[in-house]
Amino acid sequence: MKTNEIKVAVLGAGYWGRNLVRNFHELGALACVCDVNPQTLAETQAKYGVETTQDFEAVLANPEIHAVVIAAPAAQHYALAKRALASGKDVYVEKPLALHCSEGEELVQVAAQAKRLLMVGHILEYHPALVALKEMVRRGDLGKIQYIYSSRLNLGKLRTEENILWSFAPHDISAILALLAEKPVRVSAHGGKFLDGRFDTTMTTCDFNSGVKAHIFVSWLHPFKEQKLTIVGDRMMAVFDDTEADRKLVVYEHRIDWPERVPVAHKAEGKVIELEKAEPLRLECEHFLHCVATREEPRTNGVSALRVLEVLESCERSLLQGGQPVENVASQPAKPVYFAHPTAVIDGDCTIGPGTKIWHFSHVMSGSTIGERCNIGQNVVVSPGVKIGRNVKIQNNVSVYTGVELEDDVFCGPSMVFTNVVNPRSHIIRRDEYRKTLVKRGASLGANSTIVCGITIGEYAFVGAGAVVTRDVPAYALVVGAPARVVGWMCYCGIKLAFGGGQESTCSACGRRYLLDDQRVREILGTEAKQGR
Repeated sequence: MKTNEIKVAVLGAGYWGRNLVRNFHELGALACVCDVNPQTLAETQAKYGVETTQDFEAVLANPEIHAVVIAAPAAQHYALAKRALASGKDVYVEKPLALHCSEGEELVQVAAQAKRLLMVGHILEYHPALVALKEMVRRGDLGKIQYIYSSRLNLGKLRTEENILWSFAPHDISAILALLAEKPVRVSAHGGKFLDGRFDTTMTTCDFNSGVKAHIFVSWLHPFKEQKLTIVGDRMMAVFDDTEADRKLVVYEHRIDWPERVPVAHKAEGKVIELEKAEPLRLECEHFLHCVATREEPRTNGVSALRVLEVLESCERSLLQGGQPVENVASQPAKPVYFAHPTAVIDGDCTIGPGTKIWHFSHVMSGSTIGERCNIGQNVVVSPGVKIGRNVKIQNNVSVYTGVELEDDVFCGPSMVFTNVVNPRSHIIRRDEYRKTLVKRGASLGANSTIVCGITIGEYAFVGAGAVVTRDVPAYALVVGAPARVVGWMCYCGIKLAFGGGQESTCSACGRRYLLDDQRVREILGTEAKQGR
């Protein structure tokens, strides 16, 4: 297939996605734009005259679309990319590849098994300045690299789904790894939280086996925009300033003399390096189309993106440890780092993910598994063999008994109750009769509700306070009462949906669209890239 025959769909036409839409349209490759925001689609259709849709599944089912470009919020990259790869599409996903190394590794495996291309939008690696700088380093023009400093600072665009480290630093980490062709063996990161409990500024130090040390400073609370990468060699120094129009890459033949063993700096005039006049994003989009046509491996493929994720996760662990260095980033697996109050009891053979917090007088029993970034409130019991996913919040006075499984993003309200036997007797042991209870992703269980064992609570279902649930609850259902009954439907974001007399509903808060069919609700897949890059 020729490059000019490739057709792509862009998923998300918001803050950053609109730039991808423009470039792929100008390259003649844009077949479709998918987004859940009707206004965004209307504006896109009026400007470019291309097909638009809110239905992601329809995009994946279209055989005339060869590849999918994902510009959704970072938290959705993993799920959307996995779905697209599994459907047989090549995928270009904006940075970061995912928010967890385990998810990134799975995407690389899925792409390999499906024999599909997986490219990640680390745009700096396509910037003419970085391409020239990488060649200078390869030729040895700068001499032995000693030190790298990068700064990526601005006021806003503030994110709510990830901190500044995950939002800004992937650019600089990918650039530094590309220049040095090695991963750090040690990182440490310090940060400050000033707005809503997320890190708004971070300073990261990376140590490399070659002796190079790198500092990465990122902030979205800065009075002006700054995007600089400084490389110090023992022969020359170079500065890549992406805010400059004509002096983006300048080299300095500074030198240090040592008269009488005292260092004396001698400064030289900077020399501007002539660069190709091309938009980095255009070059990145052209590269993707070329790879889809020729089946060449992309420059920024899933494997290279995983190296960036490894460094990011190590930095995150250092942040959670108050800046303590994380050793051997390149070779050692991540070690879980979590907080437990001194009054909490943690049995020896539990698995607890990084970022999880376990509060006063709680007991996590042997053989249980708790994922990353969970919050286990006061006086909570997690019984043997219980599985709890990522980002689960369990409020005070809840006992999660053996047989219960909570998937990612589940909320358990104060004093709600699980059971695991339907006919308990104090004088009869029924451990062999425990029934499994599954609470699926994103479900919320209200305060003082009771979940009778042996049932499944569907994805993003909402159990009202005090409800007694005795049967399976469909996905997105709102149930109340004793016994609980379905009285409505809830959006992913927790807002009640209004179907009226029709079969479709659009959330008034987030714009997601849903279809009601035979008393079951499903989301009409698609995404809005409001937060973008």
